[in-house]
Amino acid sequence: MQPVNESNGFKIWGVDDQVYGPVELPTLISWVQDDRVTASTWVYSEKEDRWYKGEKVPELQIIFGKRKRSAAAKTAPPGDGPNTGAMRRVKILAALTEEQLEKFATFMEYITVRQWSEIVLSGQPGDAMYLILEGELRVRMMVGGKEKILTTLSTGEFFGEIALFDHGARSADVVANMDSKLLKVSTEAFDRLIEDAPDLAAPILHAIGKTLAARIRADNKRFKDDQSFRNASGRVDQAAN
Repeated sequence: MQPVNESNGFKIWGVDDQVYGPVELPTLISWVQDDRVTASTWVYSEKEDRWYKGEKVPELQIIFGKRKRSAAAKTAPPGDGPNTGAMRRVKILAALTEEQLEKFATFMEYITVRQWSEIVLSGQPGDAMYLILEGELRVRMMVGGKEKILTTLSTGEFFGEIALFDHGARSADVVANMDSKLLKVSTEAFDRLIEDAPDLAAPILHAIGKTLAARIRADNKRFKDDQSFRNASGRVDQAAN
């Protein structure tokens, strides 16, 4: 997409915080079909003189109504799933035996996502955890129609694990920065894992717990460092006055 200045139709707020357009409806539709404009992309309608989420644009509602989000996260064909070596890229699975990995694979869904695909959206019910086999994703929040990136996730990391415990609403969006390969563990599948294979669920839960503890410690340290910096800045300001 290239920025242009003069035309009629629609403008698109890109992921790079650039406004593209105006473009005519056929071009906008082709961008939707190419997943360059998604259900949550901000689109400005010159006719209505307002911004809409992509799925709310009147002219696009039929298209998005027919498309399920699973079209962006398609299930891989039989036999095209990950081997145990690929699964070991995920840190919380690295210590499992071959037999454990093979058994755990029966509780997972292998999916691929295209660049710019939205894997989860803020406010949606949490129904699965995702393990990153390959690729890069970003965790974001939309504030005033603008994207605020919270963190970037890469091969070996995971997200959405809180959903396994409380089934609560997602707190942020997760979007693919590039074509990526993931393992999806639904809450129902994990409940079956705990019931049918507790000896396998235990080390996985332990690894998740250790990772969450490390994240909390890192967040606490950042908060402490931030407060120390603020206090030091305050003392400097007082001395200057």
